[in-house]
Amino acid sequence: MKLFEKLKDIDKAAIKEIVETPSWDALEQVKIKYLGRKGIMQDAIKNIKSVSKKDKPKVGQLINELKNKFTSLIKEKEQSFIDSERSMFGNKDITLPGVKKEIGHNHPLIKTIDEIIDIFVRMGFKSVDAPEVETEFYNFEALNIPKDHPSRETFHTFYVENGMLLRSQTSTAQIRIMEKEKPPLQIIHAGKVYRPDAVDASHSFMFYQIEGFMVDEGIVFSDLKGVLEKFAKEYFGEEVKMRFRPHYFPFTEPSAEIDISCFICGAKGCRVCSHKGWLEVLGAGMINPKVFDAVKYDSRKYTGFAFGMGIDRICMLKYGIDNIRLFYENDVRFLKQF
Repeated sequence: MKLFEKLKDIDKAAIKEIVETPSWDALEQVKIKYLGRKGIMQDAIKNIKSVSKKDKPKVGQLINELKNKFTSLIKEKEQSFIDSERSMFGNKDITLPGVKKEIGHNHPLIKTIDEIIDIFVRMGFKSVDAPEVETEFYNFEALNIPKDHPSRETFHTFYVENGMLLRSQTSTAQIRIMEKEKPPLQIIHAGKVYRPDAVDASHSFMFYQIEGFMVDEGIVFSDLKGVLEKFAKEYFGEEVKMRFRPHYFPFTEPSAEIDISCFICGAKGCRVCSHKGWLEVLGAGMINPKVFDAVKYDSRKYTGFAFGMGIDRICMLKYGIDNIRLFYENDVRFLKQF
């Protein structure tokens, strides 16, 4: 009687599984396994036809006994779960529906930062953090900003105490990283910067910047152009065009302002691009040898480029937002749109 012996093995296995089942979900799976329409006991019923005529009553009786036994054990296990939950939750009725809580999501600025950093990380850049409270050395001196530069005056920079200040640019991350690490470097950093600007639709005393730089032997301006074109097409779309305009930054030489063709109007001219067909998005250039001198890099051996952009402006352009203050007012009606 092979089926009879098999049923005894099933009995032992089922009892063990039911008793040791750790959760409601697992118990439901055990129930389906043994008592379901396509379960083990249903298969046993179908296989009665293979048993001799005289043994069929005995096997049939065993099958019924096992089904009743398994059903009873499963009910006992269910009750043990209920008792356990009651001891945990006291007299609370856990069968009542819970209070639904709204699921939050990233702020549009954080979403923009994550998207931009992801693009550069896929190009081999390493994302780093840097402090927001800095010294004049990191914020000005090491970046080749002279002592008589207007940005170092109190109405252009937030000074705190003991010679410390709130950084006015994320370029401080360049100095921090180059002091600690040697080339080759491919770094991307995003964070808050602070400037005592009057708050209006396009200015804030606090905003976000993102800084990237690359240092190695043989880095040239065309490398900068290639990296920024790759970023622009990834973020703004394959059809976007880019142009470089000569500019001046103390920490890069040569320097440039970079514009992209307006992706909103297709460079035809609209309110967002002031009917020029171009949008200014970032500043960049080759790292000034004096910056390398400040971090004790051999400027005859190494070259590099750096670029920076305002996250708030990029986000405003992408989503058609016309007032920077909306980012910081915590108006849920505004934030729910993203």
